[in-house]
Amino acid sequence: MSVLIYAAFPIFLVTIALELLWARRRHHDADVVGYAKHDTLASLAMGVGNVIVAGGTKLVTFALMTWLYQHRVVTLPTAWWLWVALFFAEDLCYYAFHRSSHEVRLFWAAHVNHHSSQHYNLSTALRQSWTTPFTAPVFWLVLPLVGFPPWMVLTQQAISLLYQYWIHTEAIVRMPRWFEYVFNTPAHHRVHHGSNPQYLDRNHGGILILWDRLFGTFEPEHERVRYGLTENLATHKLHVIAFHEWAALVRDVRRAPSLKAALGYLLRAPGWRHDGRGKTSRDSRGTTPVV
Repeated sequence: MSVLIYAAFPIFLVTIALELLWARRRHHDADVVGYAKHDTLASLAMGVGNVIVAGGTKLVTFALMTWLYQHRVVTLPTAWWLWVALFFAEDLCYYAFHRSSHEVRLFWAAHVNHHSSQHYNLSTALRQSWTTPFTAPVFWLVLPLVGFPPWMVLTQQAISLLYQYWIHTEAIVRMPRWFEYVFNTPAHHRVHHGSNPQYLDRNHGGILILWDRLFGTFEPEHERVRYGLTENLATHKLHVIAFHEWAALVRDVRRAPSLKAALGYLLRAPGWRHDGRGKTSRDSRGTTPVV
């Protein structure tokens, strides 16, 4: 994990404390969900676990990226515009990763815990997966292969993660209109964390919201967001938060009547079932699912 993330830990704690004070003063406001003790502690504990796991997997990822960079198809010049190109390239990789993490159950099993809180605050940003460090790197391997140095890729990844921290808040209603059009904002990301049918699997962007506008996954915030999952967890136990969907996925694969059905449970959308009785986010939004 980049040193930028470690350096930001004190800022995380201070801003969470400030937002907590703000939320307590707004506790009579029906539009503010605020904080809950056990939920916040679970989010922070998940974050600590992610840091520990990612610290080990990042070494392997960096080694693989270094090997790919040594076999790069293009040698890019050292110039200021390389950072600009990487900004857009890395953000597109993040969009691909994030969208896949909602539309492919294998990746959703790793990502779902980030959406398991029924609260939306800065501590929710730290509710990170213990298994995404194993499933996510594949989406960024193309970058060193096309000529971006691995250290630059990891640095830009850290910048993206730091950016996404501040958008996990109810305290900011809207940013300026031009900013809302180009960048991911609290309003856009609140939608992403919503379980309202029209909000499911929307707004996957990291720093930019332009990819969602371009690829048809953008949804504006137009009604109050119900945070959490379509079927929420009834516990704050860390092992349940971290692994409940993996356990359900393994059960479905083991019970699948055929190899095709087993692969369907792994690679199709969450909610898909081989007997047609499942309900995916596309079904919930009232659109025709892709067969």
